[in-house]
Amino acid sequence: MPGTPSQSRNFKLLVAQYGQKYGILVALVLVCVILAFANEYFLTTRNLVNVLRQTSINGILAIGMTFVILTRGIDLSVGSVVALAGVVSASFATTATTAMVPGGPYPAVFALAIGVLVGVVCGLINGVIVAFFRVPSFVATLGMLSAARGLTLLYAGGKPVPALTDSFRYIGTESILGVPMPVVLFALVFFASLWVLTSTRFGRHVYAAGGNPHAARVSGVNVNRVRLLVYVISGGLAGAAGMILAARTGSALTQAGIAYELDAIAAVVIGGTSLSGGVGKVTGTLIGALLIAVVNNGLDLMGVESYYQQVIKGMLIVAAVMLDQARSKQA
Repeated sequence: MPGTPSQSRNFKLLVAQYGQKYGILVALVLVCVILAFANEYFLTTRNLVNVLRQTSINGILAIGMTFVILTRGIDLSVGSVVALAGVVSASFATTATTAMVPGGPYPAVFALAIGVLVGVVCGLINGVIVAFFRVPSFVATLGMLSAARGLTLLYAGGKPVPALTDSFRYIGTESILGVPMPVVLFALVFFASLWVLTSTRFGRHVYAAGGNPHAARVSGVNVNRVRLLVYVISGGLAGAAGMILAARTGSALTQAGIAYELDAIAAVVIGGTSLSGGVGKVTGTLIGALLIAVVNNGLDLMGVESYYQQVIKGMLIVAAVMLDQARSKQA
């Protein structure tokens, strides 16, 4: 144990630094150990693959959310964009004549491109409203949440889009070397985002725009353009997540994506990204998404009702925000 007051302070500071850096990873490991002893099926290969599959969609959404939160924003519309993009893209890849776009079904690549485009357009609208009209992101994306959900119901007539082609369903049901395609796609998104944020000029501008927008502008960073692009990224990834979800289930549901934005925000905040902007990593978001999926999976295995799961998830979010506020005060 440290002896002198100076050594004691240094020791506490070192513990605090390591806690901030590795605390969430330690929490994930501890939860896994507890669940491994609590349920014999938790560490089976089948269950672990299922956890990764469950993580993939929320993880993709959370990575897009990370870009937005790093710039001091929030995107509440991703859940509705998931539904809208899934329904629109599925309508180009269904064999059901009642839900088919004239001339369909179209090649899966075309349908997938349409889905991403839908997400990008929604993100672009959010970005323009936030960056150039100075509307708070909470308000702007809350409006998009409602509008996208309404458009989903109008486009599909309130009905699901069934009978998707096998080529479209490939991204949700097939595997590569035993790894499910949703997990493969999530990994690609993660590594691409990690590279963007750590090794590109745009990534540095994202942190600068969130950390100190005024200083960033003085330094020549086009803060409005950065804010616009992060919402485009979030929207595009929400579109991709919507198509993966539709491909997994075999049909695009108009009620898909409800409350998905809460899980995405939770993963980002639990992973250590500050709501004040400028601080955070996608590696933390990855661990946060895994922690949420592991907790949900463990509670399912132990037969805990979904109502209690929502309570626990809410407590995790509040605890993460309180920790974020404590870190901000220390800084």
